[in-house]
Amino acid sequence: MEHVSTDQLGSHFKSGRPVSRNESIPTGRVRRTAEVGGLVGGQAVRAYATRAANLTRSADARQTAVERRQIEAAEQIVDVLGHMKGVAMKVGQVASFIDLEGLPPDVRDRFQAKLASLRDSAPRVEFKQMRKVIEDDLEQRLEDVFDEFEPEAVAAASIGQVYRARLADGRLVAVKVQYPRVAAAVRADLQNIGLLLRAAKRIAPALDVKAVGAELRERLTEELDYEHEAQEQRTFARRFDGHPFIVVPHVMTEFSGERVLVSEWVDGVGFDEVKRLDQAARDHFGEIVFRFFFGSLYRDGHFSGDPHPGNYELLHDGRVAFMDFGMTKRIKHERLEREKAAIRSSLEGDAEGVRTELAALGFFALDDPNIDSQQLLAYVRSFHDWHADDRPFTITRGYVAELIAGAAPGSRNWDLEKRLSVPPDALFSRRLETLTLGVLGQLEATANWHRIMGELLEGLEPSSDLGKQEAAFFTSDGTI
Repeated sequence: MEHVSTDQLGSHFKSGRPVSRNESIPTGRVRRTAEVGGLVGGQAVRAYATRAANLTRSADARQTAVERRQIEAAEQIVDVLGHMKGVAMKVGQVASFIDLEGLPPDVRDRFQAKLASLRDSAPRVEFKQMRKVIEDDLEQRLEDVFDEFEPEAVAAASIGQVYRARLADGRLVAVKVQYPRVAAAVRADLQNIGLLLRAAKRIAPALDVKAVGAELRERLTEELDYEHEAQEQRTFARRFDGHPFIVVPHVMTEFSGERVLVSEWVDGVGFDEVKRLDQAARDHFGEIVFRFFFGSLYRDGHFSGDPHPGNYELLHDGRVAFMDFGMTKRIKHERLEREKAAIRSSLEGDAEGVRTELAALGFFALDDPNIDSQQLLAYVRSFHDWHADDRPFTITRGYVAELIAGAAPGSRNWDLEKRLSVPPDALFSRRLETLTLGVLGQLEATANWHRIMGELLEGLEPSSDLGKQEAAFFTSDGTI
């Protein structure tokens, strides 16, 4: 969930533009099935028509027609899934981070931009409806809870909106409120999850429908419960309390409920502004983001699974504040150690070690004759080249696109990729890694990622200033 700074907030009011507009949320399974069914059916008909017309077209004309259909598909999916919110929107969010092999870069960028708008342009619900949710959930009048409450939402996401308010003691707070009736809409979507994933798969053929479906059911059920999110945020806030460069706002438990979550307000610089900073500042920010997400995964086995840039801000003292803990996951220690071992084996060129660890993790049967160990080694190693060597490495958008394309239909690894079965437990950790690298690519962040990953995978001594500060913090805290 995105928080905005005081300056950004003021600009909304000065411009005279309304930040929100009233949007109804279809909640019935029949209606929502009809909307997504229409999307799937319409895409199938148009895809068939394109294939038929291509029989008489030249190769260039066929390619142009396919590209045009993909862009049109992205536009329609944005319109339908974005309006529906809930699970439908989450499917679009997952698909929006999957690159497409074979398209020209400019077309690929346009396609991804259409899908990415699902993360940033959620329709908003008028305040009188949201006020009722707050008062019903907290069982008090708004005026009895908050000394001031700004009725214009400052941010919106798939299942709720965020407002800025002030408590009676003067503290500024962020008030996250769930859309009315969105729980019913999500439950309807969960029943229709297969149909929704078929829609996403038309634009992202590499999507693992079974794994995504299982994870979405579990994560979205948790995300609907703000009490669960509050507990997760409290856990992260305790873990990073006093941390030298990571801030997690504290939850105001007494003012929170199942559909309302109140936490400390933070003022900082958003991602678009960070991208305009100089290289040193972008590197500083990128390393902090990396340490928060990758560190939470490989050090703690408990991570926030949504590294979207709207979920963190650069504070004026150089620290970074992280918000939104609705989508978190825990990984058992044994599984985490096997994942680390698989990465280490790939970097050491140990093909049998990679095979043993991935088989134990459930990607395939150890004796599967269709899995070639050397091909598997090269495949896994290709995803870790960015931290393979002991030197500074700049992560770019182009590098991340190539990384993702390496597992896409038509790639050199596609035959192997099709034989692998990504376990549900691995889905969100892989998503976290890919999306975090995507953020670093937008920053063109440079660091010695080899040494930073060495801290997380091997427990090596840190070499960067941030690493030394973090090591001192965790050592003094007694957690390492």
